[in-house]
Amino acid sequence: MLRVLARYVLLKPSELPVVLWAFLYYFSLLASYFVLRPLRDELGIVNGASNMQWLFTGTFISMLLIVPVFGKITSRYRMGSVLKASYLFFISSVALFYLCYKMEWYMWVMPLVFFIWLSVFNLFAISLFWSVMVDIFSAGQSKRLFGIISAGGSLGALMGPVITALVSSSSDIENLFLIAIVLLLVTLLALHKILRLQGNRKKAGGLSEGVFGNAPLNKKGIFEGIRLVWNSPHLRGLALFMLLYTSVSTFLYFEQAHIVEQALTKSADRLGYFSRVDLITNLLAITGQFFLTNRILGKFGLALALGGIPLLIGVGFVALSQHTVLIIIALLLIFHRAGNFMVMRPGREVLYTICNREEKYRAKNFLDTAIYRGGDALSGWAFAGLVSLGLGLSPIAIIAVPLVALWSYVGFQLGKKVDRSPKKMIRTLKMNK
Repeated sequence: MLRVLARYVLLKPSELPVVLWAFLYYFSLLASYFVLRPLRDELGIVNGASNMQWLFTGTFISMLLIVPVFGKITSRYRMGSVLKASYLFFISSVALFYLCYKMEWYMWVMPLVFFIWLSVFNLFAISLFWSVMVDIFSAGQSKRLFGIISAGGSLGALMGPVITALVSSSSDIENLFLIAIVLLLVTLLALHKILRLQGNRKKAGGLSEGVFGNAPLNKKGIFEGIRLVWNSPHLRGLALFMLLYTSVSTFLYFEQAHIVEQALTKSADRLGYFSRVDLITNLLAITGQFFLTNRILGKFGLALALGGIPLLIGVGFVALSQHTVLIIIALLLIFHRAGNFMVMRPGREVLYTICNREEKYRAKNFLDTAIYRGGDALSGWAFAGLVSLGLGLSPIAIIAVPLVALWSYVGFQLGKKVDRSPKKMIRTLKMNK
């Protein structure tokens, strides 16, 4: 079995235990999110697609509040304890939402709070996951293994909508919260196993490639992540790349919300549509992550990977400008998300492997949360402003094309820098140890 794995997914036998636990970690984490995401999307539309920019702004403000708190905590406690405590907090939050939904407490405000909370959970929890991964694996390992590990997330993202569809048609909706709690408990178990495996390898001197550490981060202030990004050209480029990605994604999301609101009038139909889009997306993504991601990144390099997908999405925006119908937006979203899961996300994470440990946790967390949701909020208000000026969905789709072109250029330049300096990456990793 190991020989087959080594041949088809480029996995070494010594890497198998930690990769399997990382696969389960990402599977259960994304499964828990995708179990709840159709419910979040439905609650967002219940308040009106024209008001969604307020939800994105609330999410951004929440991120701004969380980042300095996280920076303070990581300077006082060991990272392993911080990671476990973070997921215990998420589990407790889901349990509270279950009680509110079951007992019908605060139902007038729950859609708003739940939409913001799940958006924060998605970015923050996944950012923590990838911080652990880029801390464990080297640049060379990441190109081979991140596609396999990402496939665990896609499998979880595939199972989540299936579970949601089954539960929503056969039992009470609030049971989705209980299923999410079970999945998050599995996530916590997988994290515990990974920390133990890496701790044992560190004691035995077996961390020849990875740069894993579990000590508290340096006490340099709660805004250290912001300072790190400001002082690093590489991280500033990543910040711009993230802003452009979120802007394009938000434009797509808002276009979808308006089209779905017009095309599907029943809540059950909208919930089914969201679940089907997620299902198809993740079927494509998981196939590509197992068999294509490591080969694409290895053969074509990061530059073409991070620059090529946005160009194809730009073509999709042009098609959407001509036909703002449900099938076009669904196909474009499926390609956008599948391309992100299969190529863009693993490729983006490879860019962090050359960073030091402070940058991997603090700067990366700031980029993945505050910058990400900041881009969401800004582009959400920009979309709302364009609508208020009387522009329809077709001209707005055309306006997004230059953003996609710039996103492609920045991704190409970031990838080219990494592709052309493998020796520098290895020296950096040794210094970080």
